[in-house]
Amino acid sequence: MADTLSLEIATPMRLVVADMVDEVIAPGSEGYFGVLRGHAPFLTTLGVGELTYRKGRDEYHLALAGGFAEVRNDKVIILADSAEKPEEIDRDRAERARQRAEQRLGGRGQEDIDYARCTGALARALTRLHVAGRSQ
Repeated sequence: MADTLSLEIATPMRLVVADMVDEVIAPGSEGYFGVLRGHAPFLTTLGVGELTYRKGRDEYHLALAGGFAEVRNDKVIILADSAEKPEEIDRDRAERARQRAEQRLGGRGQEDIDYARCTGALARALTRLHVAGRSQ
């Protein structure tokens, strides 16, 4: 386990992951980033997307939405607005959220639509559906 790093992922409600891992790939607000042991320290904001971490030959995936990541001293700490494992995702609920967001975005002439909120909701729903598909 000499080439591992510590990974902690927490939301306001719970500790989601606390483990020693080989690699972390996370959705930063400016794009995805990867972390291996010995990475330079940094702090960044997180976007919506799939977080992947690897332990040996096994890969694990989470649907992540917003928050912060800190990397230092071979430790990755992620404080996320939400983080869900594939088996925790309600696919029907995520599909309904996707349909609602697409319907709102597709409605022409709606001046009261909050475009940023709708695109964010759509991104979260699509991420949740993608990650949920990994559990099958």
